[in-house]
Parts: sequence; C-alpha cells; structure tokens
Amino acid sequence: MGRSPAFLIFFIALMIGATSVLQGAETVWSGLVIAENVTQPQRVPPELTRIEGSLKKFFGYNQFQVIGQSQKTLKTGQEDWLATSKFFGLHVDARGETEAGYVLNLKLYKEKELLLETDTKLSKRSPLVIKGPQVGGGQLLLVLVVQ
Repeated sequence: MGRSPAFLIFFIALMIGATSVLQGAETVWSGLVIAENVTQPQRVPPELTRIEGSLKKFFGYNQFQVIGQSQKTLKTGQEDWLATSKFFGLHVDARGETEAGYVLNLKLYKEKELLLETDTKLSKRSPLVIKGPQVGGGQLLLVLVVQ
C-alpha cells in the first residue's frame, strides 16, 4: 500500500523539526571547585582537564578538586538547576539563549546564607569561571562549561 505525498511531506517535516530540536539541546556542566596549592597535587578531575592550563595560569593554584557538580541539558534556555556540596550551593537560572550562549542568574549560598547573586552570560565557546570566597587555604571557584 503506497503512502500519500501529503503524509510523506508531513513525515519529513516532522523529522527535520525533531533533528533541529535535538541539535539545539546542549548540556551545561556546573561545578563547585576548591583550588589550592599543595606539595603533591592530585590529578585534575576529568571535568576540568580541558581548562586546566587556564585555571592554573589565571588563579595560580596547582590543585583543583570538584566538591559539587551538576549537569543540565538545556532545551529551551529557560531551565534552572542546583550544584551542591556539603556547605555550598550554586543555583543557576537560565534566562534565555542567544546565538553566542546563555543569559544566567547565579546565586551562591553557604548553607542558607546568600553570598553572591549576579547576572552573567555563559559563552558556548568558552567556560565561565568566577572566583568565590576563601575556603581554608584555598579558593572556591564556580565553573560552568557548555559541553
């Protein structure tokens, strides 16, 4: 039994639409990272290998430890998510997508206390790293990367 041309056109349009939606979905990795200088640094976590050189150059630390993380697939650019650790929480609220990246509102909490709130942009081509408070002998870094 043959298919009508109208059905075929509908099916092709449906497949093209589904493909463009799947291609538009991008995953954002968010991490709470402790940066510090130690005598025998551990290997950099796999999530940070791509930016290890830049982290060392710009922040001057030799060890980076992920203490909290989250991954979120963005389909509409309007999603929100939370990366948490024992003491810190990073709430990310995506407020829209541009050709270059995403418009975000970030809130950093220490337990229930709001330490930082900022609006920023996350580029699709380069990570966003924000220097947070001192933690022990190190520094908290907020890292977001479009994967």
